[in-house]
Amino acid sequence: MQKIPKRVSTALINALAAGVVPRIGLEHIAVGRELEISAIAQDLENISEGGAGFRFVVGRYGAGKSFMLQLIRNLAMEQGFVVADADLSPELRLAGSKNQAVATYRELMKNIATRTSPKGGAISLILEKWTSGILSQVAQTTGKRPGEEGFDDQVELKIREVVDHLEGLVHGFDFANVIIAYWRGYREDNQDKQDNALRWLRGEFSSKTEARTALDVRVIIDDETWYDYLKLWAKFASDIGYKGLIVLLDEAIHLYKISHSRSRQSNYDRLLAMFNDTMQGKAEYLGVIIGGTPQLVEDKRRGLFSDEAWRTRLAKSRFHQDGLQDYSGPVIELEPLTSEQLSQLLQRLIEVHAQHFKYQSPLGLAEIEDFKQEVTNRLGADKLFTPRELVRDFMSLLNILQQNSQVDFRDFIHSPEFKLEAVEMNHHADEFAEFTL
Repeated sequence: MQKIPKRVSTALINALAAGVVPRIGLEHIAVGRELEISAIAQDLENISEGGAGFRFVVGRYGAGKSFMLQLIRNLAMEQGFVVADADLSPELRLAGSKNQAVATYRELMKNIATRTSPKGGAISLILEKWTSGILSQVAQTTGKRPGEEGFDDQVELKIREVVDHLEGLVHGFDFANVIIAYWRGYREDNQDKQDNALRWLRGEFSSKTEARTALDVRVIIDDETWYDYLKLWAKFASDIGYKGLIVLLDEAIHLYKISHSRSRQSNYDRLLAMFNDTMQGKAEYLGVIIGGTPQLVEDKRRGLFSDEAWRTRLAKSRFHQDGLQDYSGPVIELEPLTSEQLSQLLQRLIEVHAQHFKYQSPLGLAEIEDFKQEVTNRLGADKLFTPRELVRDFMSLLNILQQNSQVDFRDFIHSPEFKLEAVEMNHHADEFAEFTL
């Protein structure tokens, strides 16, 4: 295994031991998703050429949805896209009347990231890099320096060449004016004007009066319009040198959990509008990827399949067979990892752990198979655990063995004290249960 920076291995070990998905370093432990990643890579190529894409990544709890979305996020950044991700929740929705939808937009803007700013909060850096590039370009083509007569006028002309492309889109005129306001704040060294422009772009103004006073703009980003601004961001990102915008929304099961049927349907309708926009070519340079469980899609009582418009778009082809999947369709179903892939995953975890703590691990393939067999024996069947539970238990085991050199691997895992956590099985008819008996 190639040498992993300490900060990356630290994030991997801490996150996996806690049962959460790391934000960085996933490429060091990813196994068994080659076909899915290949399909997404084709989507990214199409989007970079001016197309749009929409995908559901579907799998049961702990099966690797969030891991897959983070892999996509990192892949898109590496290829030169702007990415924005958020986890949906009762407070973060796609439609609402109490700022739940614009709250989702704000979360996306908070997490917006690029290859050079992967942790998020990259809006100001994107704009600074762009304006700095235009300053350099004007200086080279005119021979003038910042501050000389006519220099700022040439810069503003270059900026308008970009933002003029946005004015034909819905709300493009106001978006363009805010970008211009940001530039003028930059030129005048007016930090308040720059900050107000950034606040508007992040959807943080609560009233039109406030926006008009601060920026002379008569609209704000709200629950009804937030998706239009994602389309503007996608086009703008492409125009200033990025390949487009990739939006990742995880935990979409929270839409399914909305108890009020009309509110739930409003969110499904907004999702359908986004789906139609991207699939029909109305959006450019935009990719939307939704992470959810099979219930969200297939439940005919309150899932997407309760809506005929959704059912006809997402239903499997009559040619679908078990073991065969059409990776060009809108739904990517995450199949369980095979036994061989699980072994490969655990082997990579051993290598990451040993490299991080600088020791020679005594565990090999035989010990990995012994561990997997013990898991199967104790939990009853190999489908009663998911990669999340398996990885969390294995990381705990590695930590114990590394910190207690006197402990023998086989004696420990075969001892009655060695405990494994199965996926919680709900024995009641809970409408939100992932599994029922």
